[in-house]
Amino acid sequence: MSSSSPASRSAASGPAPIAGTAPAAPLSLCAREPHVPAERLVAEMVPPPRFDSVRFSTYIPDPNQPSQSEAVRVLEDFATGLDGTPAATGRRGFLGFGRSKAPKAPAGPRGVYLDGGYGVGKTHLLASLWHATPAEPGRKAFGTFVELTNLVGALGFQQTVRTLSGHRLLCIDEFELDDPGDTVLVSSLLGRLVEAGVALAATSNTLPGKLGEGRFAAADFLREIQGLSAHFRTLRIDGEDYRHRGLPEAPAPYSDAQVTRAAQTTEGASLDDFPALLDHLARVHPSRYGALTDGVAAVCLTGVRPVPDQSTALRLVVLADRLYDREVPVLASGLPFDRLFGEEMLKGGYRKKYFRAISRLTALARDAARLVDTP
Repeated sequence: MSSSSPASRSAASGPAPIAGTAPAAPLSLCAREPHVPAERLVAEMVPPPRFDSVRFSTYIPDPNQPSQSEAVRVLEDFATGLDGTPAATGRRGFLGFGRSKAPKAPAGPRGVYLDGGYGVGKTHLLASLWHATPAEPGRKAFGTFVELTNLVGALGFQQTVRTLSGHRLLCIDEFELDDPGDTVLVSSLLGRLVEAGVALAATSNTLPGKLGEGRFAAADFLREIQGLSAHFRTLRIDGEDYRHRGLPEAPAPYSDAQVTRAAQTTEGASLDDFPALLDHLARVHPSRYGALTDGVAAVCLTGVRPVPDQSTALRLVVLADRLYDREVPVLASGLPFDRLFGEEMLKGGYRKKYFRAISRLTALARDAARLVDTP
């Protein structure tokens, strides 16, 4: 893996929005069909720009949820315990050719699993662990489950093992168990990495049909990763979605004219019709949604309406995650974001994903309010 820093992703977020400039032709996401080389997939396995500066010290535990403070303490100790010799030596190049044989993994848990609902700060804590781990950026990796499966698809299984075996830590955000095939693939990969002495940290989302309390059950995670369960210590993190703690309601959608004017007067903004963008997402692999937003300072959408089906909804969830990671404000006309997903979707097995997307898009909509000149 190339020596990369969190700044390697920051460039993708583009310049800060500048309102009030001379009218210009806005960008269009629908006109973009990015191609992402394998080298970029490896180099970008660092915390996304939104989490560049997070640390354990910047996580504010809810005083009513003692499990949050306990999680910080445990993770700080876990990071401190990773100050030993790297898992392997002799690395040459990002693909890891020439690496000497890795030593046997140390005894005891070499992984932590953060178990909690959406919006309790799991990604903040996971990124803080990455930053606190005493290793150069090229010796620790951070990515979502989708990004990790995309890496395997780009490099192949054996090459991915060689690429990551020299790492001290691998953080996997939003470990997905919706696809049994991908679950087995990643579980096999993690097993090989544990053998090489790589420490693991993960968060995950809900299984279809596991409605519960809006959280993913740790028992399900440990069962699905099969023989790896002994390597994980579970940290339960209770709490409500921090994005709604004491914050005002999401802003009402703007008019088409306001959204269009904002797109034309904001440097680096994109402007797309929402239904057309949903159609375009079907033609772009989700692994490229981050690249789809390269250089985009704000996303402006007209005609927001409920998504028509679950496949479209899941693609929109991935785009919302990438926009949120990159702190790209979203200005929209049409329906408010809490009406994107129908009642059946919000009661189904993927509801946690949909609520997370609503929460994140709502936060980005608040960020976008400054782009509009209201009378």
